[in-house]
Amino acid sequence: MKYFVKIIVVTISLFISTSAFAEQKIVVLDLKYVLNNSKAGKGAQEFLKKTFNENAAKFSAIENSLKNEEKDLIKKKTVLSKEDYLKKSTILREKVMKYQTDRRSSLDKIAKQRSDSKDILLKALKPLIDEYINANQISIVLDKKEMIGGLNEFDITKEIVKKLNKKLPSLNLK
Repeated sequence: MKYFVKIIVVTISLFISTSAFAEQKIVVLDLKYVLNNSKAGKGAQEFLKKTFNENAAKFSAIENSLKNEEKDLIKKKTVLSKEDYLKKSTILREKVMKYQTDRRSSLDKIAKQRSDSKDILLKALKPLIDEYINANQISIVLDKKEMIGGLNEFDITKEIVKKLNKKLPSLNLK
């Protein structure tokens, strides 16, 4: 009789714990897809790519100009006096240092804009996800890159992208 009671208690506790786990709803969100394929994310990427390409063309032209100046200075080395050569080489070095500083600051500015736009998107995304969680009684939202496998029916990415497109159609980057 003792064993029979123990078996019944263990069986009931297993049923209760199993049903508690079955009630949890876990969904998946591909955060990278949301950031890259939302209207605001695409717009930000296009703006940053355009800015990068414009800067790359500008700095390429400056770099070619500096190389030509260097070649001319090397050709004139024997013709110029030592003082004139040193003055011109110092001026050229300063131009090169300014070029490197400008280029580095330009790349840093683009990196900061990229980071800021990602932060803005994530801040806009957080309340949308929270709202979706509360509306659909979801227990856990996992990032797709952290997931090994699962059914596509638990992927909420496209729904979140639609909501984000309505809430934040573009980022005003300048």
